[in-house]
Amino acid sequence: MSARIEVTPRVALIDVARAIVLSGFAPRAEVDVTARQRQHDGSEWESVNRFVADERGSVDLRTAAPVSGDYAGSGAQALGIVWSMRCVKEAPGVDGIAPLHVDIEARGEAREVRDGPDAIARASFMQQIVAEGVTRREIREHGVVGTLFVPATPGPHPAVVVLNGSGGGINEPRAALYAAHGITALALGYFKAPGLPPAISRTPLEYFAQALDWLRQTVRPRNGFVAVAGQSRGGELALLLGATYPERVSAVIGYVPSAVLHGTLRAGAVGEAPDAVAWTLGGNALPHVWDDNRRADWSAFRHPPAPGEPIRQAPAFVSALDDADAVARSRIAVERIAAPILLISGTDDGFWPSTRYADMIVDDLTRRGFAHPVEHLRYEGAGHSILFPHVPTTLVARPHPVAGVRITAGGTAAANAHANEASWPRVLEFVKAASGAA
Repeated sequence: MSARIEVTPRVALIDVARAIVLSGFAPRAEVDVTARQRQHDGSEWESVNRFVADERGSVDLRTAAPVSGDYAGSGAQALGIVWSMRCVKEAPGVDGIAPLHVDIEARGEAREVRDGPDAIARASFMQQIVAEGVTRREIREHGVVGTLFVPATPGPHPAVVVLNGSGGGINEPRAALYAAHGITALALGYFKAPGLPPAISRTPLEYFAQALDWLRQTVRPRNGFVAVAGQSRGGELALLLGATYPERVSAVIGYVPSAVLHGTLRAGAVGEAPDAVAWTLGGNALPHVWDDNRRADWSAFRHPPAPGEPIRQAPAFVSALDDADAVARSRIAVERIAAPILLISGTDDGFWPSTRYADMIVDDLTRRGFAHPVEHLRYEGAGHSILFPHVPTTLVARPHPVAGVRITAGGTAAANAHANEASWPRVLEFVKAASGAA
């Protein structure tokens, strides 16, 4: 029997786990498995792991742990060969929604002499982001800028607004995956997107109220349900929108969110101080935690811990929380939210203390007797970049997309991969339960 690799399913959504089985090698042979992928931005990724075949000459990646390599020590992982990929060639491109391909090569001692001293098997599988039948429409109307993804199944469907963080832009991949699971999703831009400002500076909340109204009137979601989901600054914004427009927001999902409002930080206009105003309402600036803060120490925000290392800025945000008056002035009034809340954090967040922020929110709402469900998914050892499953998680430090400064998001590759895989189904369950579509 010649060596071979079977991948099941070969074509499926990116969040679908795969069965990867190697066979046709010599019993107890060492088998080296290399996985490669080219991302939408043009970057190239690779992992190399060594396994030991069983007595039949087979390796099932769902049950076999690597004896050495990029995810050795993490146990058996069905798609460890993907999340453990290292970036071997960086590129300045942008993310996309086209299918991604993973190429696998396995090399080891052949089962039969006629195969030669080494047997080589190759296979590939496709990770789809847009499900078959999902429709995509660019939105540039009524002042709203974004991309709308509508499920292939008959409606009405619950709806969600997807907000990016301090990198700006339009988060199409996440919105497309919501639609793949029966949820209409508007990936909404609010800066650094076509027709919008290049920076987060003085972003009016009225823009989001207009977008929420447009979405509800246009797609007529199931039971009028429109959730808001945001990542990082988008998580801060999602909570702020729920508190400002409780009648418009049916649920809030905050990925690595904040409990207080912040200034522009690294996403402001060129030359603008990081404590400049980020959010306005009725033309008035909303107070943030850095305003007249008596305890804030910007050192960690501005300087790496050692020359050549990436900046871990979270300690600066912790210092700002030491001024109780500044926290009180800038806290998001989450008790005004009239809907369920789901918070997701990583305990090793290098950007800001998202677990502490989420704990602050839960404690505050508990003391106030909040009438709606509140859940905090806390992932030990994970960092700031909690996404969806089965993507590379090894590049913890990278340049900020606006400021260009190299920052570490924190977390280990294994912990980040676990957070991705564990949180995404919980998010989908949350939306469907909150909307009555479960």
